Amino acid sequence: MLIDIKDVYKIYNEGEEREVRALNGVSLNIDRGEFVAVVGQSGSGKSTLMNILGCLDIPTYGDYHLDGQDVTDLTDKQLSHVRNKQIGFIFQGFNLIPALSAYENVELPLIYQGVKASIRRERVQDALERVSLWDRRVAIARAIATHPPIILADEPTGALDSKTGKHVLDILRRLYKEGTTVILITHDNSIAATAPRVIRISDGQIMADAPQEVDW
Repeated sequence: MLIDIKDVYKIYNEGEEREVRALNGVSLNIDRGEFVAVVGQSGSGKSTLMNILGCLDIPTYGDYHLDGQDVTDLTDKQLSHVRNKQIGFIFQGFNLIPALSAYENVELPLIYQGVKASIRRERVQDALERVSLWDRRVAIARAIATHPPIILADEPTGALDSKTGKHVLDILRRLYKEGTTVILITHDNSIAATAPRVIRISDGQIMADAPQEVDW
């Protein structure tokens, strides 16, 4: 089991009148090599779930094992190490660094990992070639250059026209077919409908979790 979440709560202002349960007892398993869409409206808890899945945040209560490792009690530095090794992020805003070139943006996480310059050069060139060179795909190239076992994509088509959005989804499908675990966070049911497994979240709880037929 690659991802194993049991009875996870994320509570803000706990015990106060303003208490918010962004996640309210979520349990979830994702196997290695799955393509999963997590779909929900604004305020449903999907972004909070993404942050916990991506080790950007930790639960208030509950257990999270990532590839067999309990990550709920790790320090910020340890969580950063897990993220660098395990997860490639694709955010809606793409989070590229404007002062850096496309090559440098893709190279940056490899530098953080301590990858040798000669290997960095090969991986960066390969990643850029695989996605074609335009701004939004540079963010995807950066995410895949480290060869992470998990790609976590947060609304990756949200700011794109339909043709460009389709190209992004095609890249994610190709990564999935090559063995990468893909977790796609979206509010769009039509985007979720392209995934082999759909998890629906509302009010901090998983309301549905089911496989579906896809036409790829």
